[in-house]
Amino acid sequence: MQAWRTDSELAAARRDLAATIPGYVAPASYGIARVDSGTLTFGAVNAVGSSHRLPAVVLASVCGYTDRTGTYPLTREQLAAAAVLLAPAEAATHVDHPNLWSWRELLTDAEPSSTFLAFFVATGDDAEPVDAHDAEFRALLRRSAGA
Repeated sequence: MQAWRTDSELAAARRDLAATIPGYVAPASYGIARVDSGTLTFGAVNAVGSSHRLPAVVLASVCGYTDRTGTYPLTREQLAAAAVLLAPAEAATHVDHPNLWSWRELLTDAEPSSTFLAFFVATGDDAEPVDAHDAEFRALLRRSAGA
C-alpha cells in the first residue's frame, strides 16, 4: 500500500484525487455523522479555514459532492472505502488525522441499522441549511467556531 509521509505527498494525493472528480471545488467546511434512530453522532468537524483538505476530497469521491452545499447519504461500505482510501495519510506522523480516526470510530460503534451522512458547505456564506440534519451540522459548526 502506498504511504504519504510528507506534506508534498499529501498535497499530491489531494490534487490527484481531486482531478478525478469533474468540477470539484474544495468545500469551506465538511463533516460526517452516523445516524442511529434519527440521532446524529458526529465525527470530526472541519470548519471554515480547516487545513484538512485531503479528507474532504476523499469523502467527496465516495459520496458525490462536487461543488454544492448538501447532505449526502453514505452506506457503511462507502464510509469504510473512504477510510481505506485515506489510510495512507497515517504515514505522515507529523500531523494528526482526526477525520480518519473519527470515521473509524463511527464505523466501529455502528449498529446494523446505522446509516451515515456527509455534510458539505460549499462556501463560507452558504447560510441556509439544506435540511434538518444540515441545520444540526451548522449549529455544531457555530459551536466549534465559538460563535
